[in-house]
Amino acid sequence: MTDTPTPQAVDALRAARQLFSGPEPDPARDAGHPDPPERVGFFTDTSVCIGCKACEVACKEWNAVPEDGLSLTGMSYDNTGGLGASTWRHVAFIEQGPPAPEGRTELPLAGAGTAGDSDGAGAAEADGGMRWLMSSDVCKHCTHAACLDVCPTGSLFRTEFGTVVVQEDICNGCGYCVPACPYGVIEQRPADGRAFKCTLCYDRLSAGQEPACAKACPTDSIQFGPLDELRARAEQRVGQLHAAGVGDARLYGHDPEDGVGGDGAFFLLLDEPEVYGLPPDPVVTTRDLPAMWRHAAGAALTLLGGVAVSFALDALTGRAHRRGGRS
Repeated sequence: MTDTPTPQAVDALRAARQLFSGPEPDPARDAGHPDPPERVGFFTDTSVCIGCKACEVACKEWNAVPEDGLSLTGMSYDNTGGLGASTWRHVAFIEQGPPAPEGRTELPLAGAGTAGDSDGAGAAEADGGMRWLMSSDVCKHCTHAACLDVCPTGSLFRTEFGTVVVQEDICNGCGYCVPACPYGVIEQRPADGRAFKCTLCYDRLSAGQEPACAKACPTDSIQFGPLDELRARAEQRVGQLHAAGVGDARLYGHDPEDGVGGDGAFFLLLDEPEVYGLPPDPVVTTRDLPAMWRHAAGAALTLLGGVAVSFALDALTGRAHRRGGRS
């Protein structure tokens, strides 16, 4: 059992840390939760994602998220295109293959490759390089969440589990959070302008249940649990894939030293982040706010100093003129 820190200790801890950037081991406590539970999150292993979209359906059913398009994009089996106000889980289908001599893509023959291959590479090798990369994307629940930092109403808040949630009844539709997100996750609904995104099923977490998407995933591509355990499990999985010859396997969003202080929802990818539509080096957009305010304060003081000097010179000049007139 750990002792609850005093308010003075919490304030000192906050003052000692860079709350806009850098490593942040306990974001929930810094947000004001005196004795938070262990931070939880998602680890999405894209090497075993089969593109079934069970996560999308479960998310919509549990959270009553509105329908967001039933027609395919024409580029793949994707019917949503990306995350948004009514798409809190998005399964991306990335088709990769060598171009044919006449400039077209050669599709694999039916039955080529191994249907049950779990490392995501066997089918590509058997089909001459043709493969699908499938990944279930979601809000990253950043350690340093710019959307939360810029929210003027407190609609966005940090929960005791370390996640970031939008309170739709408090959102005023200002839209500041939309450009603040380095991943382009949060979005406003056109009907009323309010912002929505994944809550990591905050209501289920509060009841001791796992999020609906992870519960519905049939291959355990979406794994939920304590964030430290997930990071250790992810490192082990990458080692297994490297040993199996999948040299491109890498983790994304797991590093507390990255530009957002590490994500609460991170991924194992089989190619560069850009292939999946993810920024290669995301940085929290409010990182430079303290420096900006310092520069603004310096400029303001310089301006005030200039105005004061101007008034002082005018006063001295006027006094000199009055003395000259008397003589």
